Amino acid sequence: MKRLSKLQLIPGMTVAEDVLSFHHQLLIPKGTVLTDKLITKLDLYGVMSICVEDSIPDISLVPPAPKVPSYSERLKNSEDFLQFKEDYQLNLDCFHDAMNRVVEKNIKLDVGTLLKSALNMVANRSGQVGVLDMLQNMHEFDDSTYTHSMNVALICNVLATWLNLDQNEIELATACGLFHDVGKMLIPHEIISKPGKLSPEEYAEVQKHPIAGYDLLLSQDVDKHVRFAALMHHERNDGTGYPMHLVGNQIDKYARMVAIADVYDAMTAARVYRGPLCPFRAIEIFEAEGYQRYDVNYLLTFLENVVSTYIQSRCLLSDGREGDIIYINKDKLSRPIVQCGREYVNLAEHPDLTIIEII
Repeated sequence: MKRLSKLQLIPGMTVAEDVLSFHHQLLIPKGTVLTDKLITKLDLYGVMSICVEDSIPDISLVPPAPKVPSYSERLKNSEDFLQFKEDYQLNLDCFHDAMNRVVEKNIKLDVGTLLKSALNMVANRSGQVGVLDMLQNMHEFDDSTYTHSMNVALICNVLATWLNLDQNEIELATACGLFHDVGKMLIPHEIISKPGKLSPEEYAEVQKHPIAGYDLLLSQDVDKHVRFAALMHHERNDGTGYPMHLVGNQIDKYARMVAIADVYDAMTAARVYRGPLCPFRAIEIFEAEGYQRYDVNYLLTFLENVVSTYIQSRCLLSDGREGDIIYINKDKLSRPIVQCGREYVNLAEHPDLTIIEII
């Protein structure tokens, strides 16, 4: 038996111990063979590592990720995407260097400059929808805290816009996303990047990152909501989060936005055995288990806007058929109506079918 981080898990591995939530709710029973969906579910509950049997499945037997879809190819070859990618990497390098100076040399955090750089990436784009599409196609297997923080900042910017917040609040939400994981930068690199089993002491150290981030930001000239987002982004509406087990409106409203963006980015990220997850599969997991754990108004706004961006998009179904998404079922957002030739397939009536790719 060995303990592996969720980033090391591969479908086909066998769970060696019951996987429990922070409040001891059974998530995955011992003896369960892991699937991609179960591994993704761990992000929803903030589970960082689990115990699996020593026998390791042959990764070559895992179904390969689908070929890069034509939509993705067109996007990646567009001038807008190439410019976004260049801007993203430049801003990411600046953010990395700035945060290293703060952590290692206790230099004051230049929030204004870093925030302006992030905001410039979403300015002059083809609407907020374009930003999510850009990020979806930027995803590679990269577990960098800096990359994740930049992604969460941009997703928070989109969510705040969809919530019709004013410009100052949109900028504040973006800043909260950008600095939410600053506490992880204080955890020793050998623990964060450790390939094998974390000791109980190391595991406890990782779970301290919300408090560590809050403490670091206390000495910086930042809005109180930025500090609260660092402290509370792992809190959940039903009290199952950490470190303080807050519920509902006890959690800062910006932290509630960050929590959604944080988990969405983690769920849609690439894994060692596949490319980025289709947004509809992430939405399905949110619908099944997320409404009690996250602010339902923020979550519904986010999910409804995400799925609406794919109206008239071509998709690949799990049975191999291709079709066009023509109608969103409001009570089952992950299961729209898809037109396949002359046939109209209501996925809400076909639980065995799913959208696995936007093409």
